[in-house]
Amino acid sequence: MSQFPVQKRRRLRTVLNTAADGSCVKLADPNGEYTEWTLTYSQLSDAENSALEQFFAAAEGTLNGFTFLDPTSNLLAWSDQLNNAVWTCGPLLTITAGIADPAGGANAWHVSNSGAGTQSIVQTIMAPAGYLYCFSAYVRSSNAASVTMLLGNQREVASVTPGWSRIVFTASGDLQASSIAFGLEIMPGKSLDVYGVQVEPQSGASTYKASTTGGVYENARLGDDVLLTTATGVNQHSCTVKVFYGKHL
Repeated sequence: MSQFPVQKRRRLRTVLNTAADGSCVKLADPNGEYTEWTLTYSQLSDAENSALEQFFAAAEGTLNGFTFLDPTSNLLAWSDQLNNAVWTCGPLLTITAGIADPAGGANAWHVSNSGAGTQSIVQTIMAPAGYLYCFSAYVRSSNAASVTMLLGNQREVASVTPGWSRIVFTASGDLQASSIAFGLEIMPGKSLDVYGVQVEPQSGASTYKASTTGGVYENARLGDDVLLTTATGVNQHSCTVKVFYGKHL
């Protein structure tokens, strides 16, 4: 995927219309957004370097698009808006906004299951399920002893305490699937507060990053038509790869 540090640059475009009398109107142009990542690799093995070269050849440099998972972002969309349409909620699940969160704000949600069976809140992202993902969330409850974390076809039961605590689940999904779902499953008659739901394409959880569009970029492209690698030792290579995403492309 990537090595840290990762450099990310995001540029926005504003359309300016100047009238004959000197007045002007400015409008944001969302489709003009441009994001670029600079990925610096070092100490790559021969096999890793070969895999990178094969991917570069398959993409034919800047020609072909591919799905890129931003290593600096939360892959989930609308992580602070659990009532957004990107989330699929069980029919007997009630979610209430405006709950005090551990960061000092009011962006947590109270999630309650009034049904006789388990209910879940899930979001599916269009990304290869076979990658290693880290799914995390802050939870607390006075009556729920546990909550089930869902990661693709994997499940893990996590303990919930009266105070805020971060639960983390790291696993891979179905190697053949092109999408993967993440969510929480609540037991019948139980409720809990949820904040900071996050998914990252790595083995551990980083600082929570609130998201709107999410970190999955379909039709991203390589930024160069040439891949230059340097052999720094026996079975060791280094290189720099640029990836960009433009909404207008």
